[in-house]
Amino acid sequence: MKLLRVGEPGNERPAMLDAQGELRDLSHYIDDLAGEALLPSSLEQLRKLPLSELPKIGGQPRIGACVGQIGKFICIGLNYADHAAETGAAIPQEPVVFGKWTSAVVGPNDAVRIPRGSVKTDWEVELGVVIGKGGSYIDEADALSHVAGYCVVNDVSEREYQIERGGTWDKGKGCDTFGPIGPWLVTADEIADPQQLDLWLEVDGKRYQNGNTRTMIFSVAHIISYLSRFMSLQPGDVISTGTPPGVGMGQKPPVYLRPGQVIRLGIAGLGEQRQLTEGSEA
Repeated sequence: MKLLRVGEPGNERPAMLDAQGELRDLSHYIDDLAGEALLPSSLEQLRKLPLSELPKIGGQPRIGACVGQIGKFICIGLNYADHAAETGAAIPQEPVVFGKWTSAVVGPNDAVRIPRGSVKTDWEVELGVVIGKGGSYIDEADALSHVAGYCVVNDVSEREYQIERGGTWDKGKGCDTFGPIGPWLVTADEIADPQQLDLWLEVDGKRYQNGNTRTMIFSVAHIISYLSRFMSLQPGDVISTGTPPGVGMGQKPPVYLRPGQVIRLGIAGLGEQRQLTEGSEA
């Protein structure tokens, strides 16, 4: 299933994409794509719905983030060896964990706002993993059974704030609009192997990132198991699993985002995002 949320910010309703590309309204069955609606039993009930009989959603509604009421937005840094190399970082021995604030979450095609005074706002296409069945101390062999589905994430980052301003990475990662998620939550049964997905990103038509999740240092299953040692994972938590090479910081010389540019990115089978960058008000 390809599940999504449509409507204006704060008033999104759940929907499903049918085989003809039509949006079907799920709001009579679930309140939101959030929490318990992402449990395996709930997703199984959605699969049984007579999709062709559900009300169509017409027009071109705004697409919101494909998960609502996110409890935790957890990110993994330096998870592709060639990306670590382009940033001058050592290959990590354990997953590098940081957080994005949930106030950063926006829809896949919403504007990305460059923070006031920023000169190093960067892009990162990433595979997003949405937890369905929660748990702690999850065995790696069982980890993928805890996944509700997968999605596209743009881990927008301000490198000066992240690296040069002291402390942890978090303040360069969680600015408003720095977490576009979606367009769809593609349920795990439709993704045969999350470690065989092509992903890409371009700015103003120039392709900067081309990668495949098979080159991850730490697999999706390992990441889920690892994180569950340090926190309980809960339905609707989002994990962003790292980016392949080609970020702006890794260019020679570095290239960073400016207002008025267009970012396009996507992952095979998970859809595409498109964002216009804009400046912050003075």
